[in-house]
Amino acid sequence: MKTLFTKYINTFKGLSKEVWWLALITLINRAGTMVIPFLSLYLTKSLDFSLNDVGWIMSAFGLGSVIGSWLGGKLTDKIGFYKVMVFSLLATGILFVVLQFLTTFVSFCIGILLVMLIADMFRPAMFVALSAYSKPENKTRSVTLIRLAINLGFSAGPAIGGIIITTLSYGGLFWVDGITCTLAALVLINVLNPKTTKTLDDVSVSNPRSAYSDTPFLIFLGAMVLFGIVFLQYFSTMPLYYKDAHMLTEFEIGMLLGMNGFLIFVFEMPLIKWLETSRFTKTGLMIFGAILTGFSFIILNLTTWMGVLVIGMLLATVGEMIAFPFSNAFAMDRAKKGNQGEYMALYSISFSIAHIFGHNAGMRMVDGLGFDNTWYLITVLAAFCILLLVILQQFLKAKKRFV
Repeated sequence: MKTLFTKYINTFKGLSKEVWWLALITLINRAGTMVIPFLSLYLTKSLDFSLNDVGWIMSAFGLGSVIGSWLGGKLTDKIGFYKVMVFSLLATGILFVVLQFLTTFVSFCIGILLVMLIADMFRPAMFVALSAYSKPENKTRSVTLIRLAINLGFSAGPAIGGIIITTLSYGGLFWVDGITCTLAALVLINVLNPKTTKTLDDVSVSNPRSAYSDTPFLIFLGAMVLFGIVFLQYFSTMPLYYKDAHMLTEFEIGMLLGMNGFLIFVFEMPLIKWLETSRFTKTGLMIFGAILTGFSFIILNLTTWMGVLVIGMLLATVGEMIAFPFSNAFAMDRAKKGNQGEYMALYSISFSIAHIFGHNAGMRMVDGLGFDNTWYLITVLAAFCILLLVILQQFLKAKKRFV
């Protein structure tokens, strides 16, 4: 056990203190994002919105995310990542508190769009900061550390959120979200001020390449949109499936979702450390992650046994642990050839587009076709994602041969 623990600790060595601070800021911020996993339940149970209404609200959620990611990338290239991150966290804290007072369909659509527009300005700025504060050989592990912080916060968030809903109300979740965003901003201001920190990989490109002319990157983005649509079902239609098809309580749903974050916190860094030194390519690993995630849906139709929910979550978790860090590292590698903010904004936007179409399509499919047929269709989308990643892999191999 001592040897295993020592090896586990060693997987974290070599990361800069700035990356650790970024991870702490992310942990504080994500620990408070209790509203998001319970949003579909809040809208249907507390505000009595239809599934169709929820689908459109989730599309507004995604649209705000797209605009915010694009704007965040532009501002990062112009004024730097620090100012963008501070503004995003402070303004998001205020908007989350206000969101609980919006109870009509139109006002909530506008509110969630503004919240996500401001909140997701943070993502491309944070990715550029992460790249700047990481040595080239540590970038994938730095990404993984940030994901560990996200998932540690997310493992605690839904569990605590379920308790808050049970003992108090949904309104308390909005207050916690607002307070934690503000706390994260205060930590950022105190520890990552550019006057007192230095970058380790300050990429400067004299003739930056536009991400829009990078064909492999565009293929990659298409695959990420599909992967995002598939994976995001775990945060919109899946909680409804747990409640309506398997009669789980909010607390049980929170614990099941929290298991995802806990497993990632414990196992992802050693897994990534091992995979980094293996013979597998980033695209090959993304393909394997997409296969596991797609399979996590199809098995739900094989049995009504309650344990299949845990198995499905395990498959999705391992798929996520592999696909996300290496897709993020792939995007950062490509970004070195051009405008970093633009590249990382488009990477963020690929998941924002998934938010626009994924939640809405998932809700409509569940409403019109039922859960079983929805899981079949989601698996088909996963297959298309895998196909695009295979095309990307072959494209990169062919390009390498002719260089």
